[in-house]
Amino acid sequence: MNRNSSSAKTLRRVLGELEGQKHLVVLSFLLALASVAGTLFVPILVGRAIDEIVGPGQVDFGALGRIGMQIAATAAVVALSQWLMNIINNKITFRVTREVRQKAFAHLQTLPLSYLDAHPSGEIVSRMISDTEQFADGLLLGFTQLFTGVLTIAGTLGFMLSLDWRITLVVVVLTPLSLFAAKFIATRTYDMFKLQSKTLGEQTALVGEMLDGERVVQAFSRERQAVEAFDEINGRLKKYTLRATFFSSLTNPVTRFVNSIVYACVALTGALVAVTGGITVGGLSVFLSYANQYAKPFNEISGVVTELQNAIACAARIFEIIDAPEVEESDAQHLDEVKGRIVFEDVAFSYDPAKPLIEHLNLSVEPGQRIAIVGPTGSGKTTLINLLMRFYETTQGSITVDGVDIRCIPRANLRENFGMVLQETWLKEGTIRENLMFANPNATEEQMIQAAKTSHAHEFIKRLPKGYDTYIKGDDGNLSQGEKQLLCIARLMLALPPMLILDEATSSIDTRTEMKIQEAFQKMMEGRTTFVVAHRLSTIREADVILYMQDGKVLEQGNHKELLQKNGYYAKLYRSQFICDK
Repeated sequence: MNRNSSSAKTLRRVLGELEGQKHLVVLSFLLALASVAGTLFVPILVGRAIDEIVGPGQVDFGALGRIGMQIAATAAVVALSQWLMNIINNKITFRVTREVRQKAFAHLQTLPLSYLDAHPSGEIVSRMISDTEQFADGLLLGFTQLFTGVLTIAGTLGFMLSLDWRITLVVVVLTPLSLFAAKFIATRTYDMFKLQSKTLGEQTALVGEMLDGERVVQAFSRERQAVEAFDEINGRLKKYTLRATFFSSLTNPVTRFVNSIVYACVALTGALVAVTGGITVGGLSVFLSYANQYAKPFNEISGVVTELQNAIACAARIFEIIDAPEVEESDAQHLDEVKGRIVFEDVAFSYDPAKPLIEHLNLSVEPGQRIAIVGPTGSGKTTLINLLMRFYETTQGSITVDGVDIRCIPRANLRENFGMVLQETWLKEGTIRENLMFANPNATEEQMIQAAKTSHAHEFIKRLPKGYDTYIKGDDGNLSQGEKQLLCIARLMLALPPMLILDEATSSIDTRTEMKIQEAFQKMMEGRTTFVVAHRLSTIREADVILYMQDGKVLEQGNHKELLQKNGYYAKLYRSQFICDK
Protein backbone atom coordinates (compact mmCIF):
# COMPACT_ATOMS: atom_id res chain seq x y z
CA MET A 1 0.00 0.00 0.00
CA ASN A 2 1.48 3.38 -1.02
CA ARG A 3 1.70 6.30 1.36
CA ASN A 4 -1.21 8.23 -0.22
CA SER A 5 -3.68 5.33 0.05
CA SER A 6 -2.43 4.55 3.57
CA SER A 7 -2.89 8.18 4.59
CA ALA A 8 -6.37 8.29 3.00
CA LYS A 9 -7.38 5.05 4.74
CA THR A 10 -6.27 6.43 8.12
CA LEU A 11 -8.10 9.70 7.46
CA ARG A 12 -11.32 7.80 6.71
CA ARG A 13 -10.79 5.88 9.93
CA VAL A 14 -10.40 9.14 11.87
CA LEU A 15 -13.60 10.50 10.31
CA GLY A 16 -15.32 7.27 11.32
CA GLU A 17 -14.31 7.95 14.93
CA LEU A 18 -16.35 11.18 14.70
CA GLU A 19 -19.61 9.27 14.23
CA GLY A 20 -20.51 9.57 17.89
CA GLN A 21 -19.94 13.35 17.86
CA LYS A 22 -22.21 14.17 14.90
CA HIS A 23 -24.36 16.66 16.81
CA LEU A 24 -21.31 18.59 18.01
CA VAL A 25 -19.77 18.55 14.53
CA VAL A 26 -22.97 20.00 13.05
CA LEU A 27 -23.12 22.67 15.77
CA SER A 28 -19.45 23.53 15.17
CA PHE A 29 -20.18 23.87 11.44
CA LEU A 30 -23.14 26.21 12.09
CA LEU A 31 -21.06 28.38 14.42
CA ALA A 32 -18.28 28.48 11.82
CA LEU A 33 -20.89 29.56 9.27
CA ALA A 34 -22.07 32.37 11.56
CA SER A 35 -18.49 33.45 12.23
CA VAL A 36 -17.57 33.52 8.54
CA ALA A 37 -20.79 35.28 7.54
CA GLY A 38 -20.14 37.99 10.10
CA THR A 39 -16.49 38.31 9.11
CA LEU A 40 -17.43 38.69 5.41
CA PHE A 41 -20.21 41.17 6.16
CA VAL A 42 -17.83 43.61 7.89
CA PRO A 43 -15.95 44.59 4.64
CA ILE A 44 -19.30 45.40 3.00
CA LEU A 45 -20.10 47.77 5.87
CA VAL A 46 -16.62 49.29 5.67
CA GLY A 47 -17.06 49.78 1.92
CA ARG A 48 -20.35 51.56 2.50
CA ALA A 49 -18.67 53.82 5.05
CA ILE A 50 -15.90 54.68 2.55
CA ASP A 51 -18.44 55.50 -0.16
CA GLU A 52 -20.25 57.76 2.34
CA ILE A 53 -16.99 59.62 2.95
CA VAL A 54 -15.65 59.95 -0.63
CA GLY A 55 -19.06 60.38 -2.28
CA PRO A 56 -20.31 63.75 -3.59
CA GLY A 57 -21.80 66.18 -1.10
CA GLN A 58 -21.39 66.41 2.65
CA VAL A 59 -20.51 63.43 4.82
CA ASP A 60 -23.55 61.89 6.49
CA PHE A 61 -22.20 61.32 10.01
CA GLY A 62 -25.52 59.84 11.09
CA ALA A 63 -25.20 57.14 8.45
CA LEU A 64 -21.57 56.57 9.48
CA GLY A 65 -22.69 56.16 13.09
CA ARG A 66 -25.30 53.58 12.13
CA ILE A 67 -22.72 51.70 10.06
CA GLY A 68 -20.31 51.79 13.01
CA MET A 69 -22.96 50.28 15.28
CA GLN A 70 -23.61 47.55 12.72
CA ILE A 71 -19.87 46.79 12.53
CA ALA A 72 -19.65 46.56 16.34
CA ALA A 73 -22.69 44.26 16.57
CA THR A 74 -21.36 42.04 13.80
CA ALA A 75 -17.92 41.83 15.45
CA ALA A 76 -19.58 40.82 18.74
CA VAL A 77 -21.51 38.02 16.99
CA VAL A 78 -18.29 36.82 15.33
CA ALA A 79 -16.41 36.83 18.64
CA LEU A 80 -19.17 34.92 20.44
CA SER A 81 -19.44 32.37 17.60
CA GLN A 82 -15.68 31.76 17.59
CA TRP A 83 -15.59 31.39 21.39
CA LEU A 84 -18.40 28.82 21.38
CA MET A 85 -16.89 27.05 18.36
CA ASN A 86 -13.52 26.68 20.14
CA ILE A 87 -15.24 25.17 23.19
CA ILE A 88 -17.13 22.67 21.03
CA ASN A 89 -14.06 21.81 18.94
CA ASN A 90 -12.11 21.07 22.12
CA LYS A 91 -14.93 18.78 23.31
CA ILE A 92 -15.00 16.93 19.99
CA THR A 93 -11.22 16.52 19.88
CA PHE A 94 -10.67 15.29 23.40
CA ARG A 95 -13.71 13.01 23.38
CA VAL A 96 -12.40 11.35 20.22
CA THR A 97 -8.84 11.02 21.53
CA ARG A 98 -10.15 9.73 24.88
CA GLU A 99 -12.17 7.04 23.08
CA VAL A 100 -9.25 6.10 20.81
CA ARG A 101 -6.91 5.83 23.80
CA GLN A 102 -9.50 3.76 25.70
CA LYS A 103 -9.93 1.44 22.70
CA ALA A 104 -6.17 1.01 22.38
CA PHE A 105 -5.68 0.26 26.10
CA ALA A 106 -8.68 -2.08 26.23
CA HIS A 107 -7.40 -3.90 23.14
CA LEU A 108 -3.97 -4.27 24.72
CA GLN A 109 -5.61 -6.42 27.39
CA THR A 110 -6.83 -8.84 24.71
CA LEU A 111 -3.57 -9.14 22.76
CA PRO A 112 -1.51 -12.32 22.97
CA LEU A 113 1.77 -12.24 24.86
CA SER A 114 3.54 -12.83 21.55
CA TYR A 115 2.55 -9.29 20.45
CA LEU A 116 3.71 -7.73 23.71
CA ASP A 117 6.95 -9.72 23.59
CA ALA A 118 7.62 -8.45 20.06
CA HIS A 119 7.09 -4.75 20.91
CA PRO A 120 9.12 -2.91 23.58
CA SER A 121 6.90 -1.54 26.32
CA GLY A 122 8.40 1.94 25.82
CA GLU A 123 7.27 1.96 22.19
CA ILE A 124 3.72 1.00 23.17
CA VAL A 125 3.70 3.70 25.86
CA SER A 126 4.91 6.23 23.27
CA ARG A 127 2.04 5.32 20.96
CA MET A 128 -0.50 5.49 23.78
CA ILE A 129 0.71 8.85 25.15
CA SER A 130 2.85 10.90 22.74
CA ASP A 131 1.19 9.83 19.50
CA THR A 132 -2.29 10.32 20.95
CA GLU A 133 -1.37 13.84 22.12
CA GLN A 134 -0.02 14.79 18.69
CA PHE A 135 -3.11 13.28 17.09
CA ALA A 136 -5.26 15.45 19.39
CA ASP A 137 -3.29 18.58 18.50
CA GLY A 138 -3.69 17.98 14.76
CA LEU A 139 -7.38 17.13 15.09
CA LEU A 140 -8.07 20.26 17.12
CA LEU A 141 -6.25 22.44 14.60
CA GLY A 142 -8.22 20.81 11.80
CA PHE A 143 -11.57 21.55 13.42
CA THR A 144 -10.55 25.05 14.43
CA GLN A 145 -9.36 26.20 11.02
CA LEU A 146 -10.67 23.76 8.42
CA PHE A 147 -14.38 24.62 8.69
CA THR A 148 -13.83 28.37 8.79
CA GLY A 149 -11.22 28.17 6.02
CA VAL A 150 -13.44 26.30 3.57
CA LEU A 151 -16.48 28.48 4.34
CA THR A 152 -14.39 31.65 3.99
CA ILE A 153 -13.16 30.59 0.56
CA ALA A 154 -16.68 29.76 -0.61
CA GLY A 155 -18.17 32.93 0.91
CA THR A 156 -15.58 35.37 -0.41
CA LEU A 157 -15.80 33.82 -3.86
CA GLY A 158 -19.56 34.33 -3.89
CA PHE A 159 -19.32 37.94 -2.69
CA MET A 160 -16.57 38.75 -5.21
CA LEU A 161 -18.69 37.36 -8.04
CA SER A 162 -21.54 39.60 -6.97
CA LEU A 163 -19.23 42.64 -7.10
CA ASP A 164 -17.32 42.07 -10.36
CA TRP A 165 -16.85 38.86 -12.31
CA ARG A 166 -13.75 40.13 -14.19
CA ILE A 167 -11.66 40.72 -11.07
CA THR A 168 -13.00 37.47 -9.58
CA LEU A 169 -11.78 35.60 -12.67
CA VAL A 170 -8.22 36.79 -11.98
CA VAL A 171 -8.46 35.38 -8.45
CA VAL A 172 -9.87 32.03 -9.62
CA VAL A 173 -7.24 31.61 -12.36
CA LEU A 174 -4.36 32.19 -9.92
CA THR A 175 -5.80 30.06 -7.07
CA PRO A 176 -4.42 26.69 -8.37
CA LEU A 177 -0.89 28.01 -7.74
CA SER A 178 -1.59 28.02 -3.99
CA LEU A 179 -3.28 24.60 -4.13
CA PHE A 180 -0.36 23.09 -6.06
CA ALA A 181 2.16 24.50 -3.56
CA ALA A 182 0.19 23.11 -0.60
CA LYS A 183 -0.18 19.64 -2.18
CA PHE A 184 3.50 19.50 -3.13
CA ILE A 185 4.54 20.14 0.47
CA ALA A 186 1.87 17.97 2.14
CA THR A 187 2.79 14.84 0.17
CA ARG A 188 6.37 15.09 1.46
CA THR A 189 5.58 15.60 5.12
CA TYR A 190 3.64 12.39 5.92
CA ASP A 191 6.60 9.99 5.67
CA MET A 192 8.85 12.29 7.67
CA PHE A 193 6.32 12.67 10.48
CA LYS A 194 5.75 8.91 10.54
CA LEU A 195 9.49 8.26 10.85
CA GLN A 196 9.66 10.94 13.53
CA SER A 197 6.92 9.22 15.58
CA LYS A 198 8.50 5.79 15.13
CA THR A 199 11.94 7.02 16.22
CA LEU A 200 10.43 8.82 19.21
CA GLY A 201 8.92 5.48 20.23
CA GLU A 202 12.37 3.84 20.00
CA GLN A 203 13.84 6.60 22.15
CA THR A 204 11.12 6.21 24.78
CA ALA A 205 11.71 2.45 24.84
CA LEU A 206 15.46 2.90 25.30
CA VAL A 207 15.06 5.45 28.10
CA GLY A 208 12.61 3.16 29.92
CA GLU A 209 14.93 0.19 29.48
CA MET A 210 17.98 2.06 30.75
CA LEU A 211 16.11 3.50 33.75
CA ASP A 212 14.82 0.04 34.71
CA GLY A 213 18.34 -1.40 34.49
CA GLU A 214 20.39 1.59 35.65
CA ARG A 215 21.98 -0.39 38.51
CA VAL A 216 23.16 -3.05 36.07
CA VAL A 217 24.39 -0.43 33.59
CA GLN A 218 26.47 1.27 36.28
CA ALA A 219 27.63 -2.02 37.78
CA PHE A 220 29.18 -3.00 34.43
CA SER A 221 30.34 0.57 33.65
CA ARG A 222 28.27 0.67 30.45
CA GLU A 223 27.19 4.29 30.85
CA ARG A 224 29.15 5.38 27.77
CA GLN A 225 27.59 2.69 25.59
CA ALA A 226 24.13 3.63 26.88
CA VAL A 227 24.77 7.27 25.98
CA GLU A 228 26.06 6.24 22.54
CA ALA A 229 22.91 4.20 21.87
CA PHE A 230 20.77 7.15 22.97
CA ASP A 231 22.80 9.56 20.81
CA GLU A 232 22.37 7.33 17.76
CA ILE A 233 18.59 7.29 18.12
CA ASN A 234 18.58 10.97 19.05
CA GLY A 235 20.58 11.73 15.90
CA ARG A 236 18.03 9.95 13.72
CA LEU A 237 15.20 11.71 15.55
CA LYS A 238 16.91 15.05 14.91
CA LYS A 239 17.31 14.22 11.20
CA TYR A 240 13.69 13.17 10.71
CA THR A 241 12.37 16.05 12.82
CA LEU A 242 14.41 18.62 10.88
CA ARG A 243 13.22 17.19 7.56
CA ALA A 244 9.60 17.16 8.71
CA THR A 245 9.97 20.69 10.08
CA PHE A 246 11.69 21.87 6.90
CA PHE A 247 8.89 20.69 4.63
CA SER A 248 6.16 21.87 6.98
CA SER A 249 7.83 25.27 7.43
CA LEU A 250 7.80 25.78 3.66
CA THR A 251 4.02 25.90 3.74
CA ASN A 252 3.59 29.38 5.19
CA PRO A 253 6.14 31.35 3.14
CA VAL A 254 5.29 29.59 -0.14
CA THR A 255 1.55 30.12 0.18
CA ARG A 256 2.05 33.69 1.39
CA PHE A 257 4.21 34.39 -1.67
CA VAL A 258 1.53 32.99 -3.98
CA ASN A 259 -1.17 34.89 -2.12
CA SER A 260 0.79 38.14 -2.45
CA ILE A 261 0.92 37.64 -6.21
CA VAL A 262 -2.85 37.07 -6.25
CA TYR A 263 -3.43 40.21 -4.14
CA ALA A 264 -1.20 42.35 -6.39
CA CYS A 265 -2.96 41.14 -9.53
CA VAL A 266 -6.37 41.82 -7.96
CA ALA A 267 -5.30 45.31 -6.90
CA LEU A 268 -3.98 46.15 -10.37
CA THR A 269 -7.04 44.75 -12.17
CA GLY A 270 -9.41 46.41 -9.70
CA ALA A 271 -7.70 49.77 -10.10
CA LEU A 272 -8.12 49.61 -13.90
CA VAL A 273 -11.81 48.70 -13.50
CA ALA A 274 -12.31 51.53 -10.95
CA VAL A 275 -10.70 54.07 -13.32
CA THR A 276 -13.23 53.14 -16.00
CA GLY A 277 -16.06 53.57 -13.47
CA GLY A 278 -16.86 49.84 -13.28
CA ILE A 279 -16.52 49.81 -9.50
CA THR A 280 -16.61 52.42 -6.73
CA VAL A 281 -13.69 53.19 -4.42
CA GLY A 282 -15.59 51.55 -1.55
CA GLY A 283 -16.34 48.56 -3.77
CA LEU A 284 -12.63 48.24 -4.66
CA SER A 285 -11.80 48.40 -0.93
CA VAL A 286 -14.30 45.60 -0.28
CA PHE A 287 -12.84 43.56 -3.14
CA LEU A 288 -9.27 43.94 -1.88
CA SER A 289 -10.41 42.93 1.58
CA TYR A 290 -12.14 39.85 0.15
CA ALA A 291 -9.10 39.00 -1.99
CA ASN A 292 -6.97 39.06 1.16
CA GLN A 293 -9.51 36.99 3.12
CA TYR A 294 -9.85 34.58 0.19
CA ALA A 295 -6.09 34.00 0.12
CA LYS A 296 -5.66 33.74 3.90
CA PRO A 297 -7.54 30.42 4.35
CA PHE A 298 -5.30 28.77 1.75
CA ASN A 299 -2.35 29.71 3.90
CA GLU A 300 -4.08 28.42 7.04
CA ILE A 301 -5.42 25.26 5.40
CA SER A 302 -1.94 24.50 4.06
CA GLY A 303 -0.66 24.69 7.64
CA VAL A 304 -3.58 22.56 8.80
CA VAL A 305 -2.83 19.96 6.14
CA THR A 306 0.78 19.79 7.33
CA GLU A 307 -0.30 19.30 10.95
CA LEU A 308 -2.95 16.79 9.85
CA GLN A 309 -0.24 14.78 8.09
CA ASN A 310 1.55 14.53 11.44
CA ALA A 311 -1.72 13.73 13.23
CA ILE A 312 -2.63 11.05 10.66
CA ALA A 313 0.84 9.48 10.94
CA CYS A 314 0.38 9.31 14.73
CA ALA A 315 -3.18 8.00 14.37
CA ALA A 316 -1.93 5.24 12.07
CA ARG A 317 0.46 4.04 14.80
CA ILE A 318 -2.35 4.03 17.37
CA PHE A 319 -4.69 2.16 14.99
CA GLU A 320 -1.96 -0.45 14.50
CA ILE A 321 -2.42 -1.37 18.17
CA ILE A 322 -6.22 -1.36 17.88
CA ASP A 323 -6.08 -3.50 14.72
CA ALA A 324 -3.55 -6.02 16.04
CA PRO A 325 -5.22 -9.46 16.00
CA GLU A 326 -6.47 -10.34 19.45
CA VAL A 327 -6.48 -13.80 20.92
CA GLU A 328 -9.38 -15.93 19.80
CA GLU A 329 -11.74 -16.54 22.69
CA SER A 330 -14.00 -19.48 23.30
CA ASP A 331 -16.88 -19.91 25.70
CA ALA A 332 -17.85 -23.47 24.82
CA GLN A 333 -17.31 -24.91 28.30
CA HIS A 334 -16.79 -23.50 31.77
CA LEU A 335 -14.85 -25.18 34.52
CA ASP A 336 -16.87 -25.72 37.68
CA GLU A 337 -15.69 -27.52 40.82
CA VAL A 338 -12.28 -28.24 39.34
CA LYS A 339 -10.59 -31.43 40.51
CA GLY A 340 -7.25 -30.71 38.79
CA ARG A 341 -6.61 -33.65 36.44
CA ILE A 342 -4.35 -32.30 33.67
CA VAL A 343 -3.23 -34.19 30.57
CA PHE A 344 -0.68 -33.10 27.93
CA GLU A 345 -1.14 -35.21 24.81
CA ASP A 346 1.43 -35.07 21.99
CA VAL A 347 1.97 -31.32 22.61
CA ALA A 348 4.29 -29.37 20.32
CA PHE A 349 5.19 -25.68 20.40
CA SER A 350 7.81 -23.26 19.09
CA TYR A 351 8.21 -19.48 19.29
CA ASP A 352 9.91 -19.59 15.91
CA PRO A 353 8.57 -22.14 13.36
CA ALA A 354 12.13 -22.71 12.15
CA LYS A 355 13.31 -23.62 15.66
CA PRO A 356 11.13 -26.33 17.30
CA LEU A 357 11.16 -26.17 21.11
CA ILE A 358 8.64 -28.64 22.59
CA GLU A 359 7.84 -31.76 20.57
CA HIS A 360 5.65 -34.78 21.35
CA LEU A 361 5.21 -33.92 25.03
CA ASN A 362 2.96 -36.35 26.92
CA LEU A 363 2.15 -35.93 30.58
CA SER A 364 -0.69 -37.06 32.85
CA VAL A 365 -1.22 -35.30 36.20
CA GLU A 366 -3.70 -36.63 38.71
CA PRO A 367 -5.74 -34.33 41.00
CA GLY A 368 -3.73 -33.06 43.96
CA GLN A 369 -0.36 -34.16 42.60
CA ARG A 370 2.73 -31.96 42.89
CA ILE A 371 4.67 -31.77 39.66
CA ALA A 372 8.21 -30.37 39.82
CA ILE A 373 9.87 -29.24 36.61
CA VAL A 374 13.66 -28.99 36.49
CA GLY A 375 16.26 -28.63 33.80
CA PRO A 376 18.82 -26.25 32.33
CA THR A 377 17.95 -22.71 31.27
CA GLY A 378 16.02 -22.64 28.00
CA SER A 379 14.80 -26.21 28.33
CA GLY A 380 11.13 -25.19 28.13
CA LYS A 381 10.09 -25.15 31.79
CA THR A 382 8.41 -21.73 31.73
CA THR A 383 7.08 -22.41 28.22
CA LEU A 384 5.21 -25.38 29.64
CA ILE A 385 3.55 -23.05 32.16
CA ASN A 386 2.75 -20.51 29.42
CA LEU A 387 0.97 -23.22 27.43
CA LEU A 388 -0.95 -24.41 30.48
CA MET A 389 -2.19 -20.86 31.18
CA ARG A 390 -2.92 -20.25 27.45
CA PHE A 391 -0.51 -17.34 27.30
CA TYR A 392 0.58 -19.15 24.13
CA GLU A 393 -1.34 -21.74 22.10
CA THR A 394 0.00 -25.17 21.26
CA THR A 395 0.91 -25.74 17.63
CA GLN A 396 0.09 -29.42 17.93
CA GLY A 397 -1.63 -31.74 20.37
CA SER A 398 -3.90 -30.82 23.24
CA ILE A 399 -3.95 -29.96 26.94
CA THR A 400 -7.01 -30.92 28.97
CA VAL A 401 -8.20 -29.99 32.45
CA ASP A 402 -10.66 -32.48 33.92
CA GLY A 403 -11.12 -33.89 30.43
CA VAL A 404 -11.91 -30.51 28.80
CA ASP A 405 -9.57 -29.15 26.12
CA ILE A 406 -8.32 -25.80 27.43
CA ARG A 407 -8.89 -24.27 23.96
CA CYS A 408 -12.61 -24.73 24.62
CA ILE A 409 -12.43 -22.95 27.99
CA PRO A 410 -12.62 -19.13 28.22
CA ARG A 411 -9.23 -17.83 29.27
CA ALA A 412 -10.65 -15.90 32.22
CA ASN A 413 -12.39 -19.02 33.50
CA LEU A 414 -9.26 -21.15 33.03
CA ARG A 415 -6.94 -18.67 34.74
CA GLU A 416 -9.20 -18.01 37.71
CA ASN A 417 -8.68 -21.66 38.61
CA PHE A 418 -4.89 -21.21 38.68
CA GLY A 419 -2.83 -19.23 41.18
CA MET A 420 0.64 -18.09 40.15
CA VAL A 421 3.75 -16.82 41.88
CA LEU A 422 6.49 -15.96 39.41
CA GLN A 423 10.18 -15.27 39.79
CA GLU A 424 9.59 -11.79 38.39
CA THR A 425 7.67 -9.98 41.10
CA TRP A 426 4.92 -7.61 40.01
CA LEU A 427 3.21 -5.15 42.32
CA LYS A 428 0.93 -2.40 41.15
CA GLU A 429 1.11 1.19 42.31
CA GLY A 430 -1.11 1.44 45.37
CA THR A 431 -1.22 0.38 49.01
CA ILE A 432 -0.01 -2.96 50.38
CA ARG A 433 -3.67 -3.73 51.11
CA GLU A 434 -4.70 -3.08 47.49
CA ASN A 435 -1.91 -5.32 46.21
CA LEU A 436 -2.91 -8.21 48.46
CA MET A 437 -6.64 -7.83 47.72
CA PHE A 438 -5.82 -7.79 43.99
CA ALA A 439 -6.15 -11.58 43.97
CA ASN A 440 -9.38 -11.69 45.98
CA PRO A 441 -11.28 -8.38 46.29
CA ASN A 442 -13.94 -10.04 48.44
CA ALA A 443 -11.53 -11.22 51.14
CA THR A 444 -11.98 -9.96 54.69
CA GLU A 445 -9.41 -8.03 56.71
CA GLU A 446 -8.79 -11.08 58.87
CA GLN A 447 -8.21 -13.30 55.82
CA MET A 448 -5.77 -10.79 54.37
CA ILE A 449 -3.76 -10.56 57.59
CA GLN A 450 -3.75 -14.35 57.99
CA ALA A 451 -2.41 -14.76 54.44
CA ALA A 452 0.33 -12.22 55.21
CA LYS A 453 1.22 -14.05 58.42
CA THR A 454 1.30 -17.43 56.67
CA SER A 455 3.67 -16.04 54.03
CA HIS A 456 5.81 -14.37 56.75
CA ALA A 457 5.12 -10.94 55.25
CA HIS A 458 3.12 -9.60 58.21
CA GLU A 459 6.17 -8.69 60.32
CA PHE A 460 7.87 -6.47 57.75
CA ILE A 461 4.50 -4.94 56.71
CA LYS A 462 3.87 -3.83 60.30
CA ARG A 463 7.28 -2.12 60.31
CA LEU A 464 6.31 0.03 57.31
CA PRO A 465 5.23 3.66 58.05
CA LYS A 466 1.51 2.98 57.58
CA GLY A 467 1.44 -0.80 57.75
CA TYR A 468 -1.01 -2.29 55.27
CA ASP A 469 -1.95 1.22 54.11
CA THR A 470 1.62 2.05 53.06
CA TYR A 471 1.62 3.33 49.49
CA ILE A 472 4.12 1.70 47.15
CA LYS A 473 5.03 1.84 43.50
CA GLY A 474 5.73 -1.21 41.39
CA ASP A 475 9.47 -0.48 41.40
CA ASP A 476 9.53 0.84 44.97
CA GLY A 477 13.14 0.87 46.13
CA ASN A 478 12.05 0.82 49.78
CA LEU A 479 11.10 -2.84 49.47
CA SER A 480 13.71 -5.51 48.88
CA GLN A 481 13.22 -8.10 46.15
CA GLY A 482 12.56 -10.70 48.83
CA GLU A 483 9.89 -8.55 50.51
CA LYS A 484 8.17 -8.05 47.15
CA GLN A 485 8.18 -11.79 46.60
CA LEU A 486 6.68 -12.37 50.05
CA LEU A 487 3.84 -10.01 49.11
CA CYS A 488 3.29 -11.97 45.89
CA ILE A 489 3.14 -15.21 47.88
CA ALA A 490 0.68 -13.64 50.34
CA ARG A 491 -1.44 -12.51 47.40
CA LEU A 492 -1.61 -16.09 46.13
CA MET A 493 -2.43 -17.47 49.58
CA LEU A 494 -5.35 -15.06 49.83
CA ALA A 495 -6.86 -16.45 46.59
CA LEU A 496 -6.17 -20.19 47.03
CA PRO A 497 -7.51 -21.49 43.68
CA PRO A 498 -7.76 -25.24 43.02
CA MET A 499 -4.52 -25.35 40.97
CA LEU A 500 -1.18 -23.66 41.68
CA ILE A 501 1.89 -22.65 39.69
CA LEU A 502 5.06 -21.74 41.58
CA ASP A 503 7.76 -20.57 39.17
CA GLU A 504 10.87 -19.99 41.31
CA ALA A 505 8.51 -18.57 43.92
CA THR A 506 11.17 -18.38 46.65
CA SER A 507 14.23 -17.47 44.57
CA SER A 508 14.72 -14.06 46.24
CA ILE A 509 14.06 -15.20 49.83
CA ASP A 510 16.68 -16.11 52.39
CA THR A 511 17.09 -19.79 53.27
CA ARG A 512 15.65 -19.49 56.80
CA THR A 513 12.48 -17.75 55.62
CA GLU A 514 12.24 -20.14 52.68
CA MET A 515 12.13 -23.11 55.02
CA LYS A 516 9.21 -21.53 56.89
CA ILE A 517 7.39 -20.69 53.67
CA GLN A 518 7.90 -24.22 52.39
CA GLU A 519 5.94 -25.43 55.40
CA ALA A 520 3.13 -23.02 54.48
CA PHE A 521 3.32 -24.19 50.86
CA GLN A 522 2.98 -27.81 51.98
CA LYS A 523 -0.31 -26.99 53.69
CA MET A 524 -1.48 -24.83 50.80
CA MET A 525 -0.71 -27.54 48.21
CA GLU A 526 -2.69 -30.22 50.00
CA GLY A 527 -5.48 -31.35 47.67
CA ARG A 528 -4.37 -28.90 44.95
CA THR A 529 -2.68 -29.81 41.69
CA THR A 530 0.59 -27.89 41.77
CA PHE A 531 3.32 -27.21 39.21
CA VAL A 532 6.65 -26.13 40.71
CA VAL A 533 9.51 -24.79 38.60
CA ALA A 534 12.66 -24.86 40.72
CA HIS A 535 16.41 -24.60 40.50
CA ARG A 536 16.97 -25.48 44.17
CA LEU A 537 16.37 -29.21 43.99
CA SER A 538 16.31 -29.51 47.79
CA THR A 539 12.86 -27.83 47.71
CA ILE A 540 11.22 -30.42 45.46
CA ARG A 541 12.24 -33.75 46.98
CA GLU A 542 8.68 -34.32 48.22
CA ALA A 543 7.12 -33.80 44.76
CA ASP A 544 4.94 -36.64 43.47
CA VAL A 545 6.44 -36.38 39.98
CA ILE A 546 9.64 -34.69 38.87
CA LEU A 547 10.11 -33.86 35.20
CA TYR A 548 13.61 -33.32 33.89
CA MET A 549 13.38 -31.23 30.73
CA GLN A 550 16.03 -30.46 28.16
CA ASP A 551 15.62 -28.90 24.72
CA GLY A 552 11.84 -28.95 25.08
CA LYS A 553 11.65 -32.69 25.80
CA VAL A 554 10.89 -34.56 29.03
CA LEU A 555 13.94 -36.81 29.28
CA GLU A 556 13.17 -38.24 32.70
CA GLN A 557 10.04 -38.60 34.81
CA GLY A 558 9.51 -40.00 38.30
CA ASN A 559 9.80 -39.18 41.98
CA HIS A 560 13.00 -38.16 43.74
CA LYS A 561 14.04 -41.66 44.82
CA GLU A 562 13.26 -43.26 41.47
CA LEU A 563 15.26 -40.68 39.56
CA LEU A 564 18.25 -40.99 41.88
CA GLN A 565 18.21 -44.78 41.45
CA LYS A 566 17.99 -44.31 37.70
CA ASN A 567 21.28 -42.38 37.95
CA GLY A 568 20.51 -40.26 34.89
CA TYR A 569 20.25 -36.56 34.14
CA TYR A 570 18.37 -35.66 37.32
CA ALA A 571 20.72 -37.63 39.57
CA LYS A 572 23.72 -35.94 38.00
CA LEU A 573 22.15 -32.48 38.42
CA TYR A 574 21.09 -33.20 41.99
CA ARG A 575 24.48 -34.51 43.10
CA SER A 576 26.32 -31.59 41.50
CA GLN A 577 24.05 -29.15 43.29
CA PHE A 578 24.24 -31.09 46.55
CA ILE A 579 28.02 -31.01 46.44
CA CYS A 580 27.93 -27.28 45.68
CA ASP A 581 25.55 -26.74 48.59
CA LYS A 582 27.95 -28.58 50.85
